[in-house]
Amino acid sequence: MPLIIKDEYPEKLFRDDGKRLDGRDKDELRPIKMEVGVLENADGSAYLEWGNNKIYAAVYGPREVHPHHLAKPDRGILRVFYRMATFSVFERKRPAPGRREKEISMVISDCLKPVLFLELYPGTAFEVYINVLDADGGTRCACITVAALALADAGVPMRSLVTAVAVGKIDGELITDLSGIEDKAGEADLPCAITWFNEELSLLQFDGETDLEEFSKCLGLAKNAFSKIYEIQLDALKKKYIEIQEEYSRGEKK
Repeated sequence: MPLIIKDEYPEKLFRDDGKRLDGRDKDELRPIKMEVGVLENADGSAYLEWGNNKIYAAVYGPREVHPHHLAKPDRGILRVFYRMATFSVFERKRPAPGRREKEISMVISDCLKPVLFLELYPGTAFEVYINVLDADGGTRCACITVAALALADAGVPMRSLVTAVAVGKIDGELITDLSGIEDKAGEADLPCAITWFNEELSLLQFDGETDLEEFSKCLGLAKNAFSKIYEIQLDALKKKYIEIQEEYSRGEKK
């Protein structure tokens, strides 16, 4: 059996039939599954499968801030802890959080703060713990999306959900939702997130090369993808409360 080297990528990222290597069209999302209320010991939680990404998010709070000097007297704080499991990538990741994990933790926090009423919780903290069990491109966008769901599941007052997706360019073509191979071997990567209460971008990062026209088209692709992902978020929340309502109705009948 030949040795497979994961760091070697194919020369072409499109098949002869015009499809991407995983069979998707240019503007097609990977399969997405979301579920809330998956962890009993957290105040709120969510699980997401997005392509080969598998991610848990747990929310705790409002609770006392440790260390105390980080507390703010006029508002609460949001602390995000993004971690990748040692087995989440092909080559074993070091257990200690690296610089990239700290950066993504900060990015996720900055994306979520605009939708939270932190001024209602002075001197306290909300903490979001995100664990990536399996990673395959677009983890920061997937983590923003699942963290917003976990906050909603915890009953934290929010102006709206936050939805994120990465768009980009491979082999000269603009695409939606880059996989791990497309992210590493492609020409451009544009992760972005939207806050729905004002429909403004709370994340816009860019790595690679495009012209202004391509950049504008990428934002159009992202806008279309946001709506599809948002519906999946809403369905996950609705499903939980429909189940609670049905369980309550069965109890009343007994």
